[in-house]
Amino acid sequence: MFKPLRMQHVSLWVLNSDAPQASLLLATYGVFTPEKSLAWERDLPETPGDRYVEVFAEANARLGKVLEHYGTAALGAPAAARADELSPEQVPEAPTLAQLQEWNAWLGELWNAASRCEEDKRRVTEALEHNASLRNSLEHFKKLDIDLAWLARPKRFLQTRIGTVPEANLARLGEALELSGFLLEVFDAQDGRAYAVAIGPIGKAGEIRGALDAAGWQEISLEPELLAHPDKAREELEKAAERLRQEAHSCDLHHREVMGKVMDRLVEVRKGMALAEPYVRISAETLRARGGLALITGWIPEREVDRMRQALDARLADRYVLQLRPPYASELDSVPSAMRYPDWMGPFSDLVRNYGIPRYGEFDPTWLFAGSFVLMFGMMFGDIGQGLVIAAAGFALAGRARRFRSLFIGAGFSATAFGFVYGSLFGFETIVEPLWISPLHDPVRMLEAAVVWGVGFITVTQLLTIYNRLAAATVSRALFDAGGLAGLVLYLGAVAGVYGLATEGRFGLAGGIAAGIGLGVIVVWNWLENRGGLGERLLTVIIESFESVLAFFANTLSFMRVAAFSINHVALALAVFTIANSLDTAGRWVALVIGNLIILALEGAIVAIQVLRLEYYEGFSRFFSGGGRPFVPLALGKKDTIDSPQKRHT
Repeated sequence: MFKPLRMQHVSLWVLNSDAPQASLLLATYGVFTPEKSLAWERDLPETPGDRYVEVFAEANARLGKVLEHYGTAALGAPAAARADELSPEQVPEAPTLAQLQEWNAWLGELWNAASRCEEDKRRVTEALEHNASLRNSLEHFKKLDIDLAWLARPKRFLQTRIGTVPEANLARLGEALELSGFLLEVFDAQDGRAYAVAIGPIGKAGEIRGALDAAGWQEISLEPELLAHPDKAREELEKAAERLRQEAHSCDLHHREVMGKVMDRLVEVRKGMALAEPYVRISAETLRARGGLALITGWIPEREVDRMRQALDARLADRYVLQLRPPYASELDSVPSAMRYPDWMGPFSDLVRNYGIPRYGEFDPTWLFAGSFVLMFGMMFGDIGQGLVIAAAGFALAGRARRFRSLFIGAGFSATAFGFVYGSLFGFETIVEPLWISPLHDPVRMLEAAVVWGVGFITVTQLLTIYNRLAAATVSRALFDAGGLAGLVLYLGAVAGVYGLATEGRFGLAGGIAAGIGLGVIVVWNWLENRGGLGERLLTVIIESFESVLAFFANTLSFMRVAAFSINHVALALAVFTIANSLDTAGRWVALVIGNLIILALEGAIVAIQVLRLEYYEGFSRFFSGGGRPFVPLALGKKDTIDSPQKRHT
C-alpha cells in the first residue's frame, strides 16, 4: 500500500517476424513499459523496426489529414474490448510491414484526391467571394445608364475618370475642374464619399491632377467583368455565380460519393494503425536485433508476470525466451514506480505528484498525506456548520470537478468533527458544548496541542527518512546523518528535555544524554563526510551541526500555525458577530450569512494552503525525494480497438 509494486526487469527474445505481435500483446494487457538496454547495443547492432517506423509515420500523417478532410465524426467510435475480457487468442494480429506499405500507398492516393477536392473548393469559394465583391461594386453604377466599357476605354478627344471623393469636397472640386473644361457628374454616394465621373478634353491630365489630389480623389479601376452596361454586367455576374454554386454542389456530391466508398476501409485502416502503434513505440525505444533474433527490454510489475507469460505462450508458443530479474541496486533510480490507489484517492495523489513521484522502493506518502491533510484541515478550520457546507459542496461537485469530491468531503467532515471538539456551529460558541476546549478561551493549551502534533509529525517523517535511506542501501546516512537515527535520537532527547524543563523546571538527565549522543554522532559524521583544510572542515561541521539542531526547533515551532489558525478561525467569527450585533434583526442575519460565506471562501482557501505548506516543507522535504519516474505502460489508446486496462492493474 505504501510503496510501489515490486518490479521485474524483462528481457524478451523473439523472432524479428514475431516482434510486432509480441508488442501488441504487451500493449493489450497494459502491464509492460519498454526501456532501452545499453548493455546490448554492441552485441545487437541492428534496429529492424526502422523501416516499419518510417512507413508508419508517413501513413499516420496521411491518415490524420484524410480524417480531418472527411471528418472523424463520420467514422464513429471503434468498438472497444477490454483486455481483461479477451483471451490471448482473441488479440488481433499486428499489421505487417507489407500491410503498412499498402495502407500508406492507398492513403497517399486518397489524400491526393482529397487535396484536389480541397483545391477545387478553395478555388470556387474564392471565385464566389470575388463575384460577390464585383456585384457589390456594381451597385454603385446602377444609376448610370451607360456602357461602362465606353467609360473605361481611351477616346480620341475626351478623357473620362471614375473615382470617389469626400462629399464635403464636391463643390470645391467641381469648380476647380470646371476651370479646366471638365464636367463632374455624381452618380452615387455612400459612407460620406461621392462616386463621380469626371469628363473633359484630352491632354489636360496635368492641369487637373493637383485639384483631384487636393480634394482626396481616389481613382476606381473597373474590373473586366464590369465593362458592360450595368444591367448586362449584373446579369452576367449572376449567371457566373450560379455556375460557381453548381460547381461547388458537384464538388460536395463527389466528396460524399468518395467518402461513402472509402469509409469502410478507412475504419479498417484506422484500427490497423492503432494495432501497429505498440511495435512502433517498441522499435523507437528498445528493440535491438542480430540476424533473425530481436530483444525487447523493459519493466513489469511482479504480480503481472504470469499473466504476460500466459499470453506469450498462447500466441508465440515456444518461439520466445523470457528472462526476468529484480532490479539491480544501481538501477533503483531508473526503475519506474507503479502505484495503486482507489478512485477516491485521486485528488490526494495529484497533490503528491505535484511535489514529485516516489522513487522505486521509496515510501509512498500519498496515504499518509491524505490522512494528515484532512486531519490538519479540521484542526485549523473546526466548525460543525461550515464543515458540513464544505462536505455538501463536495457531494455537489460534477463534471471534471467531481475528481476533487473526496478531498472536499474529507476536509468538510474533519472540520465538522473538530467543530464538536471546539463547540463551534457557524461561529456560535454557546449552542454546542465543546468536547474539549474552545481555542479562543484556552489558546495556551491549543498551542501546546499543536506542538505535540508537530513533534509526532516530525518523528514520523524522521522514521520514514530512515526507512527510505535503508531501502536505497545508504545505511550510514540512515544511521548517522541528521536526517537518520542519530537525528531522531537528538530530537527526541531534546523534546524530552524541554518537556522536563517545562513541567519540572529542569532539563532532565536522560533527555540531555540522548540529545548529546545524537548531536555527537552527527558532528562526527559531518567531520568524516567533509573534506578540506582543518579550519574549513571545522567551520563546515559547526555550521551544519548547528543547522541540524536549529532546523528541528524551527520545524516544530512551524506547527504552532495549526493552533494559530484555529484561534484565528474563532476570532474571525467573533468579528462577524460584532458587526452583526450592531445591526437590526434582518441585517444581523444577513451579516452572519455573508460573514460565514467569506470565512468559508477566504479562510478555507488560506487554511488549505497552509496545510499543504506544512505537508510539503515540514514533511515531504524531510523524507520524500520525489525523484522517481512514473510507470507508463505500453498500451493501446482509449479510442483503439482494445481499451487499455492499465488503470485497473497498476
